[in-house]
Amino acid sequence: MDTQRKSKHLKTNPTIVASSSEEVSSLEWEEIAMAQEEEDLISRMYKLVGERWDLIAGRIPGRTAEEIERFWVMKNHRRSQLR
Repeated sequence: MDTQRKSKHLKTNPTIVASSSEEVSSLEWEEIAMAQEEEDLISRMYKLVGERWDLIAGRIPGRTAEEIERFWVMKNHRRSQLR
């Protein structure tokens, strides 16, 4: 009886896979299009508050903290490649 319970439990366990916890390389991200005003605001806010993406996103309607962080990383990654 115990072996049947274990085998049933083992069969259901592998289906629980935390794929959302995997990190994504910045090379796999899609580029986010920002208006020039948004870019300027992000740059100014970053100089003031640093990597507080949620605070910056609160100043830009329709943008999430994740979008802004991804935009910042992608933009700065390109700059570092050009140097």
